Amino acid sequence: MATIKPFRAVRPTAALASQVAALPYDVMNEAEARDICSKNPLSFLHIDRSEVDLPQGIDPTDPLIYETAASTMYRWIAEDVFVQDETPCFYIYRLIRNGQSQTGLVCCTAASEYESGIIKKHELTRAEKEADRIRHVDTCNAQTGPIFMAYQDKSIADFCHAWCDSHPAEVDFVADDGITHQVWVIADADAITQLQQSFASVPNLYIADGHHRCASAAAVCKKRIASQPDAPEDAPFRFILSVLFPAEELHILDYNRVVKDLNGLSVDDFLQEVTKRFYLMPWRQSSPCHPRMPHQFGMYFENQWYLLTAQEEIIPEDPVGSLDVSILQKNLLGPILGIDDPRTNDRIDFVGGIRGLGELEKRVLLGEAKVAFALYPTSMEELIDVADHNLIMPPKSTWFEPKLRSGLFIHLLQS
Repeated sequence: MATIKPFRAVRPTAALASQVAALPYDVMNEAEARDICSKNPLSFLHIDRSEVDLPQGIDPTDPLIYETAASTMYRWIAEDVFVQDETPCFYIYRLIRNGQSQTGLVCCTAASEYESGIIKKHELTRAEKEADRIRHVDTCNAQTGPIFMAYQDKSIADFCHAWCDSHPAEVDFVADDGITHQVWVIADADAITQLQQSFASVPNLYIADGHHRCASAAAVCKKRIASQPDAPEDAPFRFILSVLFPAEELHILDYNRVVKDLNGLSVDDFLQEVTKRFYLMPWRQSSPCHPRMPHQFGMYFENQWYLLTAQEEIIPEDPVGSLDVSILQKNLLGPILGIDDPRTNDRIDFVGGIRGLGELEKRVLLGEAKVAFALYPTSMEELIDVADHNLIMPPKSTWFEPKLRSGLFIHLLQS
């Protein structure tokens, strides 16, 4: 069963929260991060992407990057940009996008439960990305990016909603992308006990976003246990900064694909190969082809949208094989376009649904891609089913919106 723990968060003052809060470090490239930081001296990217304050071209593994992140973080604490709460608390973090809200509980989860499988994953991680965050956590002696997790228990969600309705938010701002961010503090001992007891009956937590951060936090925990075997069971480094949302409130957008070339095929040969596995119909509407149900795909090719529908015989019944990302990979991207490993093949790129299908048209019209595919979004039910079977989704299967802002909560690994 799930263990949650209150903690003394290091948080920006309410007056500075909107300036500090930043999108996750891994949803932008270095140039974009540098641009943001040049305009905002308090952006949390100065900590999460600290290379922005160092010369361009610096080796991404240079220890100075991590030392700069720690130096900036502790300087901001000394300057009261950040203040640490005096007592362990839970926090509620609500995000509102286009009138739809999701309300999460900010807490610490047990690293041991990631290892035991109570905290379930659905993605593989890459060693080099893990290594980067391990060094960042270790050098800062803090977890700076929360893990985005889901749970299934309506009563807990109802408790959090009721708390928000009866207490004023300490932080409330609208970010430049139009998303509202609100934070409440739960310091009441009875409420903390009630929440801990409620989660004690929740069998599993599901990582929605942040697999690399979670794996890195667990790795640092192992490292510190090895060096501090007598550390108490409630030592901060044994826990992971997390935000837990009710699964029914989460929204997954499509995660689309663009491919640079046709793998040596002519236009006619490519279309002929596609029709061996998919029903193909030209899209007659003026708007882009948004798939309306699972196993349908939009394809933008030769200045024309097509609707592809998977033929029945290529749709397996297993949790991973029946995902649309799997069907497209196994029946078109792999065998026809030669994208055998989408993790490493530089002929494929991935476009989050937040950018819209116009971005797919743009990539093709500019010659950056030859063909683009719009997918129907993976559902939370599919994600949980895959995780419950201890299976792994193909890469780039889910794009969650809205993204959690980093910098609103920091978990120090020493009291």
